[in-house]
Amino acid sequence: MSIQLLVTDRNLNVLGDPLSGWTNLSSELNFNQPGSGSVSLPAHPEYMELLQPGHRLVVIRNKAIWCAGPLEEPQDYAWDLQGNAAPGRVKASFSDDLARVAGYLTYPEPTKAFASQLTTSDVVRKLTTNAETIIRSLVNENCGPGALAARRIEHLALDAVAGVGTSRTVSTRFEPLLDACRTAAAADGLGFRTRQVGDQILFGVYAPADLTKEARFSAGLGNLRSVAFTMAAPTATQELVQGGNDPAQEATPANTRAYVEVASGAAADWYRVEKLVDKTGTANDSAGELTQAGTLELGNDNPQASLSTVTVDTEDLAAGRDFWLGDRVTVELPTGLEVADIVQTIRLEATPNEGELVTSVIGSADKSTTTATVRLVRDLARRLGRLEAR
Repeated sequence: MSIQLLVTDRNLNVLGDPLSGWTNLSSELNFNQPGSGSVSLPAHPEYMELLQPGHRLVVIRNKAIWCAGPLEEPQDYAWDLQGNAAPGRVKASFSDDLARVAGYLTYPEPTKAFASQLTTSDVVRKLTTNAETIIRSLVNENCGPGALAARRIEHLALDAVAGVGTSRTVSTRFEPLLDACRTAAAADGLGFRTRQVGDQILFGVYAPADLTKEARFSAGLGNLRSVAFTMAAPTATQELVQGGNDPAQEATPANTRAYVEVASGAAADWYRVEKLVDKTGTANDSAGELTQAGTLELGNDNPQASLSTVTVDTEDLAAGRDFWLGDRVTVELPTGLEVADIVQTIRLEATPNEGELVTSVIGSADKSTTTATVRLVRDLARRLGRLEAR
């Protein structure tokens, strides 16, 4: 096992010496969601001085950066006369740098400060181009090098263009930034991530690979630890998307409602369940926005089968080397049935005595980050975005 822990400031300058004496490290990376982790350390004064707000933790595994990002809960200190003798223990929780991107909302006019936004009701930012370009533009203009100085994330830059995704339209107004990115990414199944390279935090988009023939997991291969499978009725089979009432067409005959029904086909097996999706402000479906909204809702409302498996790295098949987040892989269930699904989470757990264990979560079961602060920021931002958009 070769793991090194470094603390940096927000400008990526390494502070102090590498952290040693840690007893437990966990870190998980999530597909199109912020990663998270924690480490337990002896509470030496020099460590407590490093574990401060605004600092970052960098986890280096086998000489490559596994995860890097801000300390979300720098100090969780404990001391007692038994298990935590002097100087006590401190647990530090961290996320990856994608959590900082998750803290932003999409401005309708990203070149203007919040107080200078247009006062016209429901003005939106509308982008029609390649999906990768939309995602990169949203990040660049809201928190990247193209953003207002006060909104820029230090040393955040755009990664090389991957040349992936198809043309689409995304409209957004004071929406959580990552929600808008996921909207643009969903139809093509694109992934996005941050990674530290030298003195930069690179944000990039990529197309996950179809590895259903190459990456296989089963009990017989020794790389499948657990399987959970649930079959349940859909919460909606027909997404009834309501658009129209575009403020730009106010008081014109064209300013009427638009209606699009998006069906999953699951009603044939189960029963019809209707759900209204409000996309007020989108004039019509000429750019496919209403259809796209319905398709995205079906992803949440129609999980006819939920598969969650936990795999373990082996010499023949290892996360990060042979497959990555979002890649489609094959799981052979104990029943003999084979299921293809995507890699949702890759988790690293390590202790000095027992070494490291890398596991992956594959399937459509709901996964949220384990760092409470990251989860809170994401959920609050979503609620605030919905309130601002009304």
